[in-house]
Amino acid sequence: MAVSLTHVISLVFAAYICHSLWSLYSLFQPVQCEPHSRSCLRPYLSRLPPPKLQLWVYSSLSQKPRFKDLTPLWNISDFEPSVELKAEVNVSIPMKTRNNGTLYVHIYLAPPGEDPFYGSWKKYQNGPLTSFAIPQAVAFQLVSESKEENQQKDDVKGSEDLPISHWRPLLTISIMTDAIAFDRSHIPSDLYQFLQVDGDEYLPILYLDEMSYRTKDLMPLNKTSRKMPLTISYAPISYGKLRLFANMKESLETLHSLGFSEKDSDEVKGLFTDTSLFFLLLTFLVAAFHLLFDFLAFKNDISYWRKRDTMVGLSTKTVVWRCVSTGVIFLYLMDEQTSLLVLIPAGIGSVIEVWKVLKAFKVKVIWSGRFPSFVLGGSDDQEKKTREIDSEAMRYLMYVLYPLCGFGAIYSLVYTPHKSWYSWCIKSLVNGVYAFGFIFMLPQLFINYKLKSVAHLPWRAFMYKAFNTFIDDIFAFIITMPTAHRLACFRDDVVFVIYLYQRWLYPVDKSRANEYGQSFEDTDKKKKNEDKKKKNEDNEKKDDGNRKKNE
Repeated sequence: MAVSLTHVISLVFAAYICHSLWSLYSLFQPVQCEPHSRSCLRPYLSRLPPPKLQLWVYSSLSQKPRFKDLTPLWNISDFEPSVELKAEVNVSIPMKTRNNGTLYVHIYLAPPGEDPFYGSWKKYQNGPLTSFAIPQAVAFQLVSESKEENQQKDDVKGSEDLPISHWRPLLTISIMTDAIAFDRSHIPSDLYQFLQVDGDEYLPILYLDEMSYRTKDLMPLNKTSRKMPLTISYAPISYGKLRLFANMKESLETLHSLGFSEKDSDEVKGLFTDTSLFFLLLTFLVAAFHLLFDFLAFKNDISYWRKRDTMVGLSTKTVVWRCVSTGVIFLYLMDEQTSLLVLIPAGIGSVIEVWKVLKAFKVKVIWSGRFPSFVLGGSDDQEKKTREIDSEAMRYLMYVLYPLCGFGAIYSLVYTPHKSWYSWCIKSLVNGVYAFGFIFMLPQLFINYKLKSVAHLPWRAFMYKAFNTFIDDIFAFIITMPTAHRLACFRDDVVFVIYLYQRWLYPVDKSRANEYGQSFEDTDKKKKNEDKKKKNEDNEKKDDGNRKKNE
């Protein structure tokens, strides 16, 4: 049996899932050392009675400050590491930070009653309290004739692309409380940066959780921001969660180096910090299957259209509409600064839809000199019949679609604030796509009804897209995306259910042409003729052999 590309991809996908699950399991299962081994490193927190600790939080303009440059924000003495704490403080913002500067936080951990700088031991972590980000664009009424609002519009356009300093209102501090004894030769590499050894013990592992803050919570700073609120939260962290967060931080830094923005990585951070472990595993499996079905749907769609030479039974206007709608949706997602997790598949889909339109109209590019010329292919009688049915369906739909889209665009212009005229145009178009996009899928259903056939449709690609549509329903509540795009995921479910009903309703006709312009009977006759011809050739060879033998 020949091995297809789909089988290879499925095997690689299964291997990837198994490897990922094993890696995740390894993160939460430490390698314990022997109880009486000399190579053991035991935790400081496993002493009896359980020791208490002391915590200080400072701010500074420098990442490596001197003692006199530190400004105290909060401290607590004699606290138990296993108890969660939370405090609200107001932080004075220096003028340098308000002028697009950076403010850092410095955290010290030491035994109770000792000085954090000159005690028997201390643990230290630092990190930024501010982030540079592009401020959210301000929406306004486009049809307003107020000079003040027009001036505001010009000011927004001039500053919306410049990143400014933003305040992080949440600071999360954690200490690993799991009493795990490490073997010196088997310490996980991702924990080396946190370990500090004192004899045969390792000191409490202090962790500054930068995964907990989200870009949606950032607060822009300006010259009037003299004081800003800060929520200091302490919570114990487990061994597995600490390793998971440490690995994710390195992975996000890699994403940033590849060109992903802070907003894109923020979506990933939300999956890890705002959900439980069970939901995290579910999200991982859903995302993996979504990627697999996306690839298989693209592969089969391209394979189907590459071999397609006729448009019999297919709605040309539906193909054009899908091309236009995917392009509009892609521009809308870009305007809304949607996560690349949603934007990249939408962009790939737009390119494929443009190629399908060229195939549908049988466009050929002929180079004559420096400039190319485009030639459209002709249509046979069956294609003309399909086109007539397609035009009949679209004629009735246009009576409803155009007025609704026009009224919706005018209402949005008058009553809804927008960032720019371009934003209004894109949003009006995409509202028409989302609200009435299913209408443009109806001509294909109408053609199926008239021909009493669904054999011309690319069912393998359709099924992969159907699986992905139902996965999108889950993704709609996981990944941040515009509400209209989220509702469109559920709209597509209805269309696919109707397609499945038509497939059940219309029985298979072996004399009807399939998506490649071939019928089962033609293929069967061709195969029988080839078998008969081969049999005759074998008989002739056998007769020639017997004749030579007799001579």
